[in-house]
Amino acid sequence: MFMRSSSLTSQAATSGFVLLWGSAAIFSRLGLDNASPIALLIVRFSVALAALMLVGIFRRRWLPDAGSRKTVMFTGLILIGAYSVCYFQAMAESVTPGLIATIMGIQPILTLCIVERRMQGTRLLGLLIALAGLILLVWRSLAASQLPLSGIVCALGALLCMTFGAIMQKKVSQHPAQVLPLQYAVSLALCALLLPVKAFHIDFTLHFWISVLFLGVMISVVAQLLLYRLLSAGSIVNVTSLFYLVPVITAVLDYLLLGNALPWSGMMGMLAILLGIMLVFRTPRLKTSG
Repeated sequence: MFMRSSSLTSQAATSGFVLLWGSAAIFSRLGLDNASPIALLIVRFSVALAALMLVGIFRRRWLPDAGSRKTVMFTGLILIGAYSVCYFQAMAESVTPGLIATIMGIQPILTLCIVERRMQGTRLLGLLIALAGLILLVWRSLAASQLPLSGIVCALGALLCMTFGAIMQKKVSQHPAQVLPLQYAVSLALCALLLPVKAFHIDFTLHFWISVLFLGVMISVVAQLLLYRLLSAGSIVNVTSLFYLVPVITAVLDYLLLGNALPWSGMMGMLAILLGIMLVFRTPRLKTSG
């Protein structure tokens, strides 16, 4: 009974994370239509930090253990602060959603190369099939890309931050609600330090507040808590491979909410992603380094 309950909890956490993370792109675009990247991040991180402080009051703990605070801060600075700045700046530099999704799709393969001592053929094959499916899914956006150099550099920066940040977070054993307040505080400080060199403007429209509240609470708090839980409980390669499902959810929401139908290549891409993820999760995990 306990094993069954644990499995259901894990499946619920996985489904919730993928659904929330998949909807983030739509609300991010909505926010960027009404604010500059750094302004949107500052308000978003402020909302997230306020929500996490309320959680801290309920739990009566706001900070990680004394001996781990520097590690937690640096991890948050990379995984949350630097990643978000690079990702949003890439979008602001005209990198299409399809191109940035493809670049970020390299993350599970890069993670596999870093953490596995000996890569398993079926496992790598599953990741490659999922990446091919991702390219098919976002092909129209890729075809429209003009490859702006500064934007590509930012997207690659986001890839490296998410990859190494997730590996670092995997080693943090404390409860996510105990480490996230400090991580969002240092991420907010990073954004504040960038204010002199970044444009800052906000149009306080209804769409802006909808975007920032969803991103600040549902993505930065709820989805991030679920991500940390998944990282602590499972294989980092399996968890990062879930990011391949994010464009699938985004495409489905784009169709349901905006009426934008997918071409046949997109449908085939979805199927390839699902097949690749199945191969990754059904392949026994090898011993990892570290």
